Amino acid sequence: MFHGSMVALVTPMHEDGTLDDVSLSNLVEFHIENGTNAIVAMGTTGESATLDEKEHCGVIRRVVELVGGRIPMIAGTGSNCTREAIALTRGAMEAGADACLLVAPYYNKPTQEGLYQHHVAIAEAVPIPQILYNVPGRTVCDMLPHTIKRLAEVCNIVGVKEATGNLQRAREILECCGDRIDLYGGDDETAMDLILEGGKGVISVTANIAPKAMRAMCDAARAGDRHVAEAINSHLMSLHQDLFVEANPIPVKWLMYDMGMIPAGIRLPLTPLSENYHETLRAAMRAADEATR
Repeated sequence: MFHGSMVALVTPMHEDGTLDDVSLSNLVEFHIENGTNAIVAMGTTGESATLDEKEHCGVIRRVVELVGGRIPMIAGTGSNCTREAIALTRGAMEAGADACLLVAPYYNKPTQEGLYQHHVAIAEAVPIPQILYNVPGRTVCDMLPHTIKRLAEVCNIVGVKEATGNLQRAREILECCGDRIDLYGGDDETAMDLILEGGKGVISVTANIAPKAMRAMCDAARAGDRHVAEAINSHLMSLHQDLFVEANPIPVKWLMYDMGMIPAGIRLPLTPLSENYHETLRAAMRAADEATR
């Protein structure tokens, strides 16, 4: 059900930080028209950390409504508080999301047993399909393959977004879990190789602005066609890298603003992209345009 190019959707905001529903609606249509396989709302790229619970749940409900069942909609509902994660996950299920993406608890620094019990508690409380999200560069908490293997035994834990960018780690997960859980890339730079190794797709930042090319690259990689996948990915590589010249989603939101897709809004403590990176990102976008010519 969940595969290919899945966009980690930005949350459009006006310059005063209020949410922009018109731009959100336009983005959903843009992704459906350009072949994005699934929309992931309220993840890291969606600035979930700076939206309050009412806003967070409101965006999920609105994206479900806008998608209208045309492609899968996955809701970010993770938290460093297990009770809050359960509440958000239940709210997403009631709103009609197809699955939930749950980041490993950040700041608390739980043990592997704590990670296991956290995700089991959520899975037992809410029967919606759930995708684990391991991103130790942000959470200071690394979910190891043996813990993922244990969690793969839980019937509604269906996938893991592995965002270390470490292909050896991806291989270890594939080896120990087999087909009991689907593996998704969470790092655009290494996503093509992860899919060629056996991953099912990528939850992508780059897909926000190059959805057609990301879909084509994922399709080729899933078909095992390295030659075609590499040809497309070579044009996207500058974007994969330069969208992280400052903390995500600062660069991607600025580039989307520069392209006229969304207003310039971003919430503190994040700030607009430094001017010295503007031309870097414009050049990366020009290179990416070659992928669809």
